[in-house]
Amino acid sequence: MNVTRENLNDLELCIKVEVAAADYADGVTKQLKQYRQKAVIPGFRKGMAPMGMIERIYKPTLVADEVNRLIFENLYKYIDDEKLDLIGSPLSNDEKTGKPDFDHPADFTFYFDAALMPKVDVDWSKIDAKLLQIKVPAKEIDTQVENIAKRYGKFETPETIGENDHVYGKAVELGKDGSPKDGGVSVFISFEMSEVKDADIKQSIIGKKNDEKVTFNAFKAFGAAFIEKNFRMESAAAKKFKSDVEFTVSGCSRITPHEINEDLFAQVYPGEEIKDEAKFRKVVGKEIDKANDEQCRILFVNQVRRSLLDNFNATLPEAFLKRWILARDSKELTPEKLDSEWCDKYLPSLKWEILDAALNKIKPIEPNHNDIVDYVKDVLKRNDRGEAGETAEAKEDRIEKAAQSIASDRDNVRQIVDRIYVDKTFELFKEQLNPEVEKVTAKEFGERVKADNAANDEKNIDTPTEDAQQSLEL
Repeated sequence: MNVTRENLNDLELCIKVEVAAADYADGVTKQLKQYRQKAVIPGFRKGMAPMGMIERIYKPTLVADEVNRLIFENLYKYIDDEKLDLIGSPLSNDEKTGKPDFDHPADFTFYFDAALMPKVDVDWSKIDAKLLQIKVPAKEIDTQVENIAKRYGKFETPETIGENDHVYGKAVELGKDGSPKDGGVSVFISFEMSEVKDADIKQSIIGKKNDEKVTFNAFKAFGAAFIEKNFRMESAAAKKFKSDVEFTVSGCSRITPHEINEDLFAQVYPGEEIKDEAKFRKVVGKEIDKANDEQCRILFVNQVRRSLLDNFNATLPEAFLKRWILARDSKELTPEKLDSEWCDKYLPSLKWEILDAALNKIKPIEPNHNDIVDYVKDVLKRNDRGEAGETAEAKEDRIEKAAQSIASDRDNVRQIVDRIYVDKTFELFKEQLNPEVEKVTAKEFGERVKADNAANDEKNIDTPTEDAQQSLEL
């Protein structure tokens, strides 16, 4: 075996793999003997067919298999030994290699085209991104405390509707004569009584029982946004919807909020020894801050990432990369389609792959198995109240085994991988940029996120934001 390379230019190379007959002869001979022992050929007892016959039937295929095994085993060993940092994968150069004749074993030579990862010098001075910090008003803490009290409150289904109940039933659009309108809206809806804006309409609903009906103007009761979402209408149509509806009550539910006391504190934050409402509100506020900070970090990463792509100036081996993509996606992609989508779809993705490799050389940001296990363990510990009679050591061992099992299935932890990736990337960006912190309201933050998403859509940049945000809820 002999593997060498020829550098075609700064980025592209041709790797030559020479396989001598002696390299594969022993492997083929060994397999031929095994085939002879197992072969069942008419006219011969099992294992007694002449070796010449076995060779004529099986040798060309066995030579091809053994040569291919040696090629790829030694090709990738050469790449590792030479520490070649490649982009994509080596591609067979069929024109230089020709068609190997495995029916007549001899020395073989194979050629593979490859491309080196372009060198990227990250110029941090060109990146201008602020790290946002969301101001949490006392009102938001009030709302969260109320929601927690409801979440741990008493659930019931009363016979009659009260002023704070959740109501569900069927709404049917009425014509001007007060009868159901032909082709009109007929949908099942649910709503909180607090969503009913008109006081008279709200009063007409209170006290109603299952199967009782009440007629009201939907626009006055709920407004256009509710109608658009629940009546399944376009925005323009919802704004013009002024019909009355007949609402038939199907049922209602009621949650009596838990009293704000030590019992609630212990249920929400077990083991934290919260004795009064002031400390409870403080802990709730910290939880809100933590969630907000996570969202701010994600936005910061996306903005820096887009700036890095905007300032990308490395030369790419485009001809090779197009060949590689076509070879990888040959069933669904044509050269014409690739060319038409190159700048908008494929080029941004390749640029980020190159940038990602450059960032990993500054500081590792790719999540590894231990990172995933630690993340899963943290989530499990926060939500695990232990089992009856379980020791602390037994609990730790159980959680460790569960985390290892979950982390081993990469398909199921994709969101977690994205979340860890964002965290590691954020730490790298923060170290390099030392960003200015800007305090904003939740509304202002939402507007920044909307603008950021629009900028990413315009440039066809895929981000891990959505999956990372979902993983926060795990």
